Amino acid sequence: MRRADRVFAYGAALGFACDLLAGDPRRGHPVAGFGRAAAALERRLWRDDRAAGALHTALCVGAAAGAAALAERAARRSPVLGVALTAAATWSVLGGTSLAREARAVGAALEAGDLAAARDRLPHLCGRDPQQLDADGIARAVVESVAENTSDAVVGALVWGALAGVPGLIGFRAVNTLDAMVGHRSPRFLRFGWAAARLDDAAGWPGARLTALLAVAAGPCPGSALAVWRRDAGGHPSPNAGPVEAAFAGALRLRLGGPLSYGGRAEHRAVLGREFRPPAAADIPRAIRLSRRVCALALGTAVAVRLARGAARRRA
Repeated sequence: MRRADRVFAYGAALGFACDLLAGDPRRGHPVAGFGRAAAALERRLWRDDRAAGALHTALCVGAAAGAAALAERAARRSPVLGVALTAAATWSVLGGTSLAREARAVGAALEAGDLAAARDRLPHLCGRDPQQLDADGIARAVVESVAENTSDAVVGALVWGALAGVPGLIGFRAVNTLDAMVGHRSPRFLRFGWAAARLDDAAGWPGARLTALLAVAAGPCPGSALAVWRRDAGGHPSPNAGPVEAAFAGALRLRLGGPLSYGGRAEHRAVLGREFRPPAAADIPRAIRLSRRVCALALGTAVAVRLARGAARRRA
């Protein structure tokens, strides 16, 4: 077993534990710093064309991944430094505990019958227009957000960490953050954010499929999860959210998808799991438990893949 593979295994496990126990760092979060830098660069580079957006994306992601690569190289002289760097990077890019905390807060407000509080809290979790949603609509939004962000906030980062170490962890989070900032279909970012959105689709592809697969394996209804994933995922407008949300819908036997509103713009998404009932507040803890199991399995898968690759290199 190569030392670099052991360093990743120990560091990723330690960083995962830090997120599990403490959630996101309270101050000086690197992702927030990256977001401020990306926003400042966007103000200088913005043009209503794809080339300017591609340059912005390349500079932001390249700088983040490049800095991570230099840090990883510098830490190679000491296994302790390598583990500490990998743990810090993993902790900074994972968001599983914060995701669960925000979902529980909305669910608690719904269980208490406080629709106003649930609407106030929902923007911490997703970008939908909360004033347009009743209690069932908020419950559906939470379950869908838990499913999608299980991939975006945890599994995808672990996949890229297994493939590319600390630069993979940091690069994936940079891509995902840029997509959230400029990758949406607003008039300002329709062209400028095109490159960030397409890169996010590509970077998120393996993590989304692994998330869906683990939801099938870890969920209470694997047959339903697999069937709904295969039948309904293609109807979702996102190539990555579709498989994840469909697998969660089948695993939890819930009906997801349908009408929603973002930024005052109404959409109607394909229904996922049409034979099941819509989500209610009591289903939010179920979705969180499934997400937690998927995240733990993803950590084990990432470590196993990294160690297996190292063993294959030694035999070659």
